[in-house]
Amino acid sequence: MKKNDVKTGGTYMAKITNKVVPVRLDSENPHGGWDATNLTTGKKVRIKSAQRLRGPEDAPAAKGKQKAAPKQDAAAKAQAAAKKENARLAAERAKSPDGMTASERAMATSRKPKAETKKPKGDGKKRTSGLDAAAKVLADAKEPLGVKVIVQQMLDKGLWSTGGKTPHATIYAAIIREIADKGADSRFRKVARGRFELNR
Repeated sequence: MKKNDVKTGGTYMAKITNKVVPVRLDSENPHGGWDATNLTTGKKVRIKSAQRLRGPEDAPAAKGKQKAAPKQDAAAKAQAAAKKENARLAAERAKSPDGMTASERAMATSRKPKAETKKPKGDGKKRTSGLDAAAKVLADAKEPLGVKVIVQQMLDKGLWSTGGKTPHATIYAAIIREIADKGADSRFRKVARGRFELNR
């Protein structure tokens, strides 16, 4: 703004510490500029030059109101549309014998219980676990066996199948874990390094 456009006692938007706030010019300062009151904080401030003033306070406020109006109109329209849609759905439910709209009925019929959609896997027989198969092999053996021999017999007899690259490591870890977890109640007993027998 120019100094000639500024009137003492008027309210203007001014830049104070990087913020544009409304100020009231109370009087001219003897050293230049104006003594003013920051209307946001109520504190006294000095406006050193007219360049610090952005214009009368009511101008930006009016612009802000104009910008806010379309948003308010859009929100009101959305609210009215939602009410209208809710009323339509309520009327449709009232006419329907089952109290559902067509879309709700379609969704309900498209949902099938999980039991109906499940297909039985394989031939329905329960698959033998690796540990159970190892126990069967050791039950038939007359002496302690190494893990690789146990796994080979499990596969040869069709007691167990695996796609793993190191099935003996898997079975070894499982047997050791059962011994550690169950102790004396474990089905297996380690008799030597990598060799096991049934805990009879």
